[in-house]
Amino acid sequence: MNHLSSPGLPDGRTEVASEVQSVLGLAQGLATGLALIDPADWTVKAENAAFTRWFPVDPARPGAITERLRGVDLDRVRERLASAPSFAFETEVRRGARSAFLSILVRNVEFGGQTLMLAECQDVTKLRQSEQMMDSYSRMMEKNARELQKQKERVEKLLLNIMPRSVYEELKDFGTTTPRRFDSASVLMLDFVGFSEMAVQADPGTVVAELNDIFTSFDRIVETFGCERIKTIGDAYVAVAGLPEPEGEDTVNLARAALRMRRYLERRNSAHQTAWVARIGIATGTVIGSLVGIQKYVYDIFGPAVNLAARLEHHSQPAEITICADTNDLVRDEFVTRDIGVHDIKGFGRRQIHTLVGELQRTW
Repeated sequence: MNHLSSPGLPDGRTEVASEVQSVLGLAQGLATGLALIDPADWTVKAENAAFTRWFPVDPARPGAITERLRGVDLDRVRERLASAPSFAFETEVRRGARSAFLSILVRNVEFGGQTLMLAECQDVTKLRQSEQMMDSYSRMMEKNARELQKQKERVEKLLLNIMPRSVYEELKDFGTTTPRRFDSASVLMLDFVGFSEMAVQADPGTVVAELNDIFTSFDRIVETFGCERIKTIGDAYVAVAGLPEPEGEDTVNLARAALRMRRYLERRNSAHQTAWVARIGIATGTVIGSLVGIQKYVYDIFGPAVNLAARLEHHSQPAEITICADTNDLVRDEFVTRDIGVHDIKGFGRRQIHTLVGELQRTW
């Protein structure tokens, strides 16, 4: 019903009402609600059954639409129609215990020289319900995507705690990793003096909490100098430089990390009741790096440099850093080292070893 006009009718509200009733009588069976409204006094001139069903008549004011369209700003509707040919809006109506969403299009029509408003109402409840379901589904999918991303980040963080990033990237891309040999890697081995006795005599929770605090600080130090923590075994801490991607000053950086670890323990011991004293060994040489395990992944290192670092750590005195001759050759331009002679090293024979004292103090 796009345009209603009847120019031949005599002017007058009675004749107009009769005409519009006859016109809307043809629309009684439509699902679209139709009503002709006089904007002068907001009386309904004619309406079909669908409109009456959605907006029941108030017995106290049978002709007025204002009470029937509660929640609709009719003055705003009239203002909009004064400057535009039509105005569309949506409203919610109650039908018993249920609500229905209606889309209402209002426009001006002429009947016998009189301007009336034609309101066309469409039930869009199913459409809105579908949109709400889609919105709800979309929000659920977004929530699931966020949860999956969080889980992915947690898994990635966990894996990066047990393997270098380049190894993780290879595992992620190909599902496996290739063992690699590094001929000039440097390995740091650290453990604590008297830890076994401490673990037995002290409160287990306290020991583990302090050890966790210390290892966390070691991780920060190692990361600061571009090295990689490989693993911890009880009170043992293993870090490496020069793998999986060798760089120019790997051994120098690992030596700096070892000195920072010792300095950190000295400062911590001055403020804590329990003293933690470490022995550190550093060796340079051939290392094999590989991912070990199927169900439980562990990135581990093997080879002569690993074994030598463990032997040097056992030869080290409390709070000292013992290094092999190859390591000493790589760091002596940057650090003060002290020759502590030739010693029998199990599995390596007689070897010259040194103590790492500190960094050189440059005057320029």
